[in-house]
Amino acid sequence: MKIALINENSQASKNELIYNTLNKVATKYGHTVDNYGMINAEDQPLTYVQNGLLAAILLNSSAADFVVTGCGTGSGAMLACNSFPNVLCGLIVDPSDAYMFGQINDGNCAAFPFAKGFGWGAELNLEYCFEKLFNGPRGQGYPKERAIPEQTNKKILDDVKKITHTPMIEILKRIDQEFLKNTINRPNFKNYFFKNAKDQEIINYCKKILEQ
Repeated sequence: MKIALINENSQASKNELIYNTLNKVATKYGHTVDNYGMINAEDQPLTYVQNGLLAAILLNSSAADFVVTGCGTGSGAMLACNSFPNVLCGLIVDPSDAYMFGQINDGNCAAFPFAKGFGWGAELNLEYCFEKLFNGPRGQGYPKERAIPEQTNKKILDDVKKITHTPMIEILKRIDQEFLKNTINRPNFKNYFFKNAKDQEIINYCKKILEQ
């Protein structure tokens, strides 16, 4: 599985810690991590709304299979991500959240609070959360006797989102084009996205925006 990490501007200084912790767990289970930044506070800023847009581009184009993101509380990033099609983002505070989100909701994006409650032992909590997210199959249900209704509800939710959300390519065409360009016009996006993305329509539109 290809995992993308996206930090927003207020927590850019923690990117290295988060990336190293995530990569430690991911590689153990055969996953890879692409760090989309922000790498440091000097990078072009990413707001939590841009995190949502970037996560949606990556997931809808299959440039990533799962996105790890967040902001000060995690709530803003979660709300932004869930406003886009084919993105199912949960707010993860502790390892039990991570495990139950993975098993019950089987989402493809997780938002973390990287400021609120991020104190002594924060890197251990992150490591244990990543362990519960990425150490095996997701969507198996919890408790196990609830597996079938939970899997049914997940499918219903996916179908509802297909009806209530506009296709990603239409969003890219209708969203503020300068906002879109500011979101994707960064070295790490160009490096990872164009190497890994599979949806040619989204790829072509991103190229068009970057060339403007």
